[in-house]
Amino acid sequence: MTETPNSPALFLDRDGVINHDAGYIHRIADFRFIDGIFDLCATARDLNYKLVVVTNQSGIGRGYYTEEDFHQLTAWMREAFIARDVPLDAVYYCPFHPDGIGQYRKTSQLRKPAPGMLLKARDELGIDLATSVLIGDKESDIEAAHNAKLPLAIRFSDKADIRSKADRIFSNHAQIAQFLTSFTKQQHSVCERDVRGH
Repeated sequence: MTETPNSPALFLDRDGVINHDAGYIHRIADFRFIDGIFDLCATARDLNYKLVVVTNQSGIGRGYYTEEDFHQLTAWMREAFIARDVPLDAVYYCPFHPDGIGQYRKTSQLRKPAPGMLLKARDELGIDLATSVLIGDKESDIEAAHNAKLPLAIRFSDKADIRSKADRIFSNHAQIAQFLTSFTKQQHSVCERDVRGH
């Protein structure tokens, strides 16, 4: 069932944004949340963003772990967000990879930098992509946001000399939360001016 349309989303990559990326994470024991992620999500919720995870999981396609492993870890992760009163609205993942094995060996429009997961969220959750934001730690995340025509793509990185097509680059989630608040208020004021203009 489609929810009320025109809801903005905060799209979150998983590895490197929600948790420290140690490479092909698939066990709870190896999953470490990045400082500030829950506060950032609380800020986004207060600003009426839906919280949507969009994650490439080529480790499944390469045979490093199974979809069941992913689902078990995801269930645990979602419980952690619920425990902090910031439930995730959805988690989308792409297990496919051009160098995958068996059924997973294919080029998929779900795999970032393609925008498939964001478009799927739009259709299933009633997301307004024109007012949505994405946070990712890789350039493929940023390209997916641009391919979906999002107005704001944020690169999360602690590298000062990073080259990126991102609209903004931040090294901690507190900075992102502060910027998201001002960005959203600015968006709302523009919308109000447009309404008054008509």
